[in-house]
Amino acid sequence: MIEIHGYLDIDLDPDDILRKFGLEEHGPVQKAIDTAVIDYMMPYWAWDSGTLARDAYTRSDIGSGLITYAPAGKDGVSYAHYMYYGEVYGPNYPIEKDDAGNVLQWRSPFGQKKHPTGRAIKYKTDVNPLAGAFPFERMKKDHMDDILERARKIARDKQR
Repeated sequence: MIEIHGYLDIDLDPDDILRKFGLEEHGPVQKAIDTAVIDYMMPYWAWDSGTLARDAYTRSDIGSGLITYAPAGKDGVSYAHYMYYGEVYGPNYPIEKDDAGNVLQWRSPFGQKKHPTGRAIKYKTDVNPLAGAFPFERMKKDHMDDILERARKIARDKQR
């Protein structure tokens, strides 16, 4: 049996290692993860005009690890907030009804703070059958492995 004792002095810079695999801040791996999250979340958002679902592409700093949807309004809560949590906020008053008396549109009084009502939002699912509350959590459950595979592929390709 041979024993070797010695000291190996290697000058390793952690930032160099992160860069080698594309793992630095705003690097290709984080950009791939951010883009994959937005892509995979599309079918989980309610879809009327598609504005909310696509909003993250313009509002997010892709590569930062933070996905941003519509900012808060004057009451501190945004449309994205309501749709994400799936709860109707009010007070709400009907402003438009059809001939049968069914409410078509609601409005809240200007300048009045909204509060959760305890009523669940009824999502339209004709365009996006997966639309509903907590889109990120549901998407993550379905696509975490897909997102990680995208990240792995970028890291492997960057290393070569």
